[in-house]
Amino acid sequence: MGLHEDMVALAERAVAASRVLADLSARRKNAILLAWADALEARRDVLKQANSRDVEAAKAAGMAAALVDRLTLTDSRIAAMAKGLRDVAGLKDPVGRVLSRTVRPNGLEIRKVRVPIGVIAILYESRPNVTADAAGLCFKAGNAVILRGGKEALQSNQAIVETLRAGGKKKGLPEHAVQLVETTDREAVRELVQLEGKVDLAIPRGGESLIRAVVEQARVPVIKHYKGVCHTYVDATADLGMALRICENAKCQRPGVCNAMETLLVHREVAEKFLPMLALRLGRQLKVELRGDEAARALAPAMKAAIEDDWYAEYLDLILAVRVVPSVEAAIAHINKYGSNHSDSIVTQSPEAGKRFTREVNSAVVYVNASTRFTDGGEFGLGAEIGISTDKLHARGPMGLEELTTYKYIVRGNGQIRE
Repeated sequence: MGLHEDMVALAERAVAASRVLADLSARRKNAILLAWADALEARRDVLKQANSRDVEAAKAAGMAAALVDRLTLTDSRIAAMAKGLRDVAGLKDPVGRVLSRTVRPNGLEIRKVRVPIGVIAILYESRPNVTADAAGLCFKAGNAVILRGGKEALQSNQAIVETLRAGGKKKGLPEHAVQLVETTDREAVRELVQLEGKVDLAIPRGGESLIRAVVEQARVPVIKHYKGVCHTYVDATADLGMALRICENAKCQRPGVCNAMETLLVHREVAEKFLPMLALRLGRQLKVELRGDEAARALAPAMKAAIEDDWYAEYLDLILAVRVVPSVEAAIAHINKYGSNHSDSIVTQSPEAGKRFTREVNSAVVYVNASTRFTDGGEFGLGAEIGISTDKLHARGPMGLEELTTYKYIVRGNGQIRE
């Protein structure tokens, strides 16, 4: 068979599995998830051996050290994968939950009920732990999953999927509930995301280039976030000590992630006092490269000059763009123009400013007096996440189990007909 026929066969097997999954009880799903976790720990050495082959090939190909680290499976990372599956098993099953119930005057009972989406394709890069995380979340929500990781992690991903299948089989895992695209041909992604009627949803996880490629090629729905250009706005009424702590956390606690702050906006009424504090703490002590507009540099001359591209930049590094703004309105306008609809925060003691910011900033997550670093499924009490969506349909922000379901209406009558 050719590549197209291979992907069609893969998807058709997933469709058949999804119909079986839709009827699995929460107890059965949880038993399978726990068996997966046990199998990962029992086959730790097998997983590390497969991973070592990927790591050696990556090093030989000149992969950057940071990327090699993301690729590497250690004992602690395998244990974390197993713990993640056990955590998902402990979450409440969203499938079958009644969202609303009404009884019409003619006696029809109409229920809105959560159901699985069906077949989900997860497209990702480098980190093999995503294989177990994505499989666990999709499975608990009653979906069949097709996994397509990066070529650099192929042997690791094959070993993980084989382990999940073996571990789940004795607990009744439906055949083909979890499948891996084993070809490294990039055309496989295009074929997969064009299978309307077979693949119900595609979720790309990775760099902006991967996500844009999937969106451009897809004929099935795609949930995405291109990048995280997150802002913190220090309002005129802000507690400046609080503001400095929030800024330090949002920029420095883990700068290479999508919910780290990339641009700081400061109201001109507090800029004269706040920016020297910021330059000392973040710039001098924590070695953050600050890039400011003219007004910011006048107050903190050590800053480099910001250019227009800096306001759009996702640095994923210890670099911060800084702008002085005249009002909360100007801060909101800046965020809505340059931001990525991810996560943005206001530091303020004004309830009115906070309300306006949360109402008018067009982002998936909006904070008042807190760090943007909290945008995470675990921090939101979701237990885990499949990713963070900056779309408006069908999910926004951290995507947990509920966001991996949809709903249907179930209508019960006793012979009613429409007049």
